[in-house]
Amino acid sequence: RAGLDVGAVRTRWPRVAEVAFTSERKKMSTLHAALPPSEVQEILAVPEGERHQRLQDLNLVLHVKGAPERILAACSHHVVDGERKPLSDNDRRQYLFRNQELATRALRVIAHATREFSGDVPPLTEAALETDLTFLGFAGMMDAPRADAIEAIRRCKKAGIRVVMITGDHKLTAMAIAREMGILEEGKIALTGEELEKLSDEELLRQVERIRVYARVAPEHKMRIVDAWKKAGHIVAMTGDGVNDAPALKRANLGVAMGITGTDVAKESADMVLTDDNFASVVAAVEEGRGIYENIRKFVAFLLSANAGEVLIMFIATIAIADPAFLPFFAPVQLLWINLVTDGLPALALGVDPYPTDIMDRPPRNPKEGVLSRDILFLIIVVSGILTAGTLGVFFLELREGADPTRAQTVAFTTIVFFELFLVFAMRSPRQTIWEIGLFTNTKLIVAVLGSMLLQAAVIYIPFLHGVFGTEPLTALDWVETLLISFSAFAFVDVLKVLRRRMRS
Repeated sequence: RAGLDVGAVRTRWPRVAEVAFTSERKKMSTLHAALPPSEVQEILAVPEGERHQRLQDLNLVLHVKGAPERILAACSHHVVDGERKPLSDNDRRQYLFRNQELATRALRVIAHATREFSGDVPPLTEAALETDLTFLGFAGMMDAPRADAIEAIRRCKKAGIRVVMITGDHKLTAMAIAREMGILEEGKIALTGEELEKLSDEELLRQVERIRVYARVAPEHKMRIVDAWKKAGHIVAMTGDGVNDAPALKRANLGVAMGITGTDVAKESADMVLTDDNFASVVAAVEEGRGIYENIRKFVAFLLSANAGEVLIMFIATIAIADPAFLPFFAPVQLLWINLVTDGLPALALGVDPYPTDIMDRPPRNPKEGVLSRDILFLIIVVSGILTAGTLGVFFLELREGADPTRAQTVAFTTIVFFELFLVFAMRSPRQTIWEIGLFTNTKLIVAVLGSMLLQAAVIYIPFLHGVFGTEPLTALDWVETLLISFSAFAFVDVLKVLRRRMRS
């Protein structure tokens, strides 16, 4: 941007030594000499302990960059109108004030200073090199938040997920960016690493839910932050990419490392690696996880409802029916058919049900809550009760009308199958009706239900299957009776959902 040829500058002033950046130092230094590349390679080949001696009698330039407050603290002079002049305390305050102005504009500010050596090079250590520096100026870099990251944070807030920023940036820079991204809201606060150190663990625990931004933090601070959130009873996910993030990634309930910029240490410490380094992918993973869990609940609830109903039917029938000609109520092959075919296919389709549109509008579930919530348990009890009452009711109605055992059993067998095929639609949500969800939003379920209905019809009407399943053909009136009762049960469950919602509201 300044019209400099970076390659030419590096060739003219090659690097001969450096003091590396760390999150504790918040700065780094590089030492440069005006030497031919061959001589530089000779110097770099020398062990670090001997390199200092080889650099004596050379003209060297030290460049230091880093956090403005750290750089200015190491400076004794500054450049004014091209001249090197002493840096007064007032000058230092003016520069720090200017740094704050840049930081409040969401700029990441790096300070730059230099020092020249001629013939008497001090030891290649931080304490010896990074002193008596000449301040050159600031570089303010704009790293605008990505639109998808802002949208991801908005979705997190709707889902009850609290996003906390932990950064090495200046506090004012971090606050400005956090406000722009929707992280730092009214009533929430920001802390620096130094301010965090002054808080006891008890004080941090009391305030942790108010703190949304941590600036100028060290690795040990990240561990304290994760621990405080966990002690407050929350499930904590932590993102990171550096070696110093590894301990906090391991400590969090879910450590998320960056796949592109992340170090191997961070990736090994994490539970999940983001291949695209995009925060929005974390939110997408949360949505996917919630959706899968929701479908597991539906799958389990449907099978429990169906099996509980079947067990109740067999138990009550064994007690209530005195005539052994009508026992067992369902033949073993009929029970196997119900569980493997008419239960199995719809249950599998239920497992891939489209996720509810409001899944990211719900608060996080209580980690102590089981797979079966109160709503689902209520639904299981209602559905299994309807299955039992409806199937036994149809059976005894057939007996009262003088049906033989095979016919009565066939009607009951078909009724329970159609009960379950209709009620699977009611199991798609413990709160919403099928009309609110959309009848055709899961085409796989429609196909599975229709397929199961055709298979049940085959069992009834294909002659050679009569002997296998102990069935006989049904009349049109039998079908009307079965379909009306089955559909009425499904409609009753959906009406019950609406009534429960109204009672709660």
